[in-house]
Amino acid sequence: MARTSFLLAGLELKNRVLVASGTYGYGDDCIDTADPAKLGGLITKSLSLKPRAGNPPVRIVETAGGMLNSIGLANIGVHMFVKEKLPFLRTVNTAVIANIAASTVDEYCEVLRILEGEDGIDGFEINVSCPNVREGGLTFGTNCGAVADITRRLRPLTKKPLFVKLTPNVTHIAEFARAVEGEGGDAVSVINTLVGMAIDVRTRKPVLSTVTGGLSGPAIKPIALAKVYEVARSVRIPVIGIGGIATAYDALEFLIAGASAVQIGTANFIDPAAGIKAAEGIERYCDENGIEDVGSLVGSLDPGKGVSILDSWL
Repeated sequence: MARTSFLLAGLELKNRVLVASGTYGYGDDCIDTADPAKLGGLITKSLSLKPRAGNPPVRIVETAGGMLNSIGLANIGVHMFVKEKLPFLRTVNTAVIANIAASTVDEYCEVLRILEGEDGIDGFEINVSCPNVREGGLTFGTNCGAVADITRRLRPLTKKPLFVKLTPNVTHIAEFARAVEGEGGDAVSVINTLVGMAIDVRTRKPVLSTVTGGLSGPAIKPIALAKVYEVARSVRIPVIGIGGIATAYDALEFLIAGASAVQIGTANFIDPAAGIKAAEGIERYCDENGIEDVGSLVGSLDPGKGVSILDSWL
């Protein structure tokens, strides 16, 4: 059987498939339908310093090939998370990555400090790129200096793996990945959702209460794949691929493009076991093709004679 376990920024994972923040709750919601122990890791719903009610409805809308969401980072807050959710997460036999969202750099730091003092957290993913909150969100994620500053401020606060989740809503995402790498970030998660909207033609009003929201699902996979390819060629730190991944085939594309691991998000709403099935499918693919280690697939793309348009400025 192929070797599936590996080290991601020093953190040992049993396979290369994680579940994305906001699509798996705090882990306890899905325990009856999917065993998190079969995943490489579980990334929590975004945590802020204080509880957030999020945006008013309508805040989720189905689209062709995906969904738009404007949840607005609704969550129970870090203190309630530590009290009510973390005890369960300590019992799951997989890596637990806490996703942190904030309105200010100081708030990012305070949430990380609180979680750093608790057992059961194996690493942190910093959400600097949510497109559906008025404060923070894309204000941070589309400002390369702000992304660098957040990474710089957080790095001394923990020795655990520190990942930064990047937005695709920029011209050159590689610049942001290099900023994270330069300030000591251990990996980048690529990509968060794309800005999108839907209109009710009967009323001529936006469907989402916030007008625009974040587009996710299969519709964004080609974009996400290209962004992962771009970033993986620009930094030495690991890239975690996200965006429209629903099957083992999808995940394999991201690994071949240069992702060291992948996250499955929107597909969890259809099938909470999607990540487990993807991990099992990757292993079958390797066994069927005589591949001894899944890691040998990472960055194995053969570009042939083609020349990428990215080459003009990478």
